[in-house]
Amino acid sequence: MKTFIRFFFKTLRAVLGPVVLLRESLTRPRGVTRIQAAQDKVNRQCKSLALYQYKTCPFCSKVRQETSRLSLNIKRIDAQPAGPDRQALLAGGGQAKVPCLKITNKAGKAEWLYDSDKIIAYLRGQFAQA
Repeated sequence: MKTFIRFFFKTLRAVLGPVVLLRESLTRPRGVTRIQAAQDKVNRQCKSLALYQYKTCPFCSKVRQETSRLSLNIKRIDAQPAGPDRQALLAGGGQAKVPCLKITNKAGKAEWLYDSDKIIAYLRGQFAQA
């Protein structure tokens, strides 16, 4: 039974994954326009952020859409395949759950923020224009 359930969900992801990616590309919002100095400041702030994600995850897509809307250049790390990126997510954040935003402060200490709604709220609070 366990094998059947795994097969079912793998098949479901294989079928729905391309749909998620197509929807994301067709509905990508136009980014905000900032003066160059302001965009440069935002780009510097984004260097301390990394988004751990799966390419076909709908919740990750939701966060990527918001980063496009806010014109944020955040490093994206695919944590789906087993490997060092997934291990870093597990070791740092404590869970292999996505989306996860890694926020590194000036002292080099990392904070791991899970849940798409919380990530979007954080990004809006930091980067949305008044």
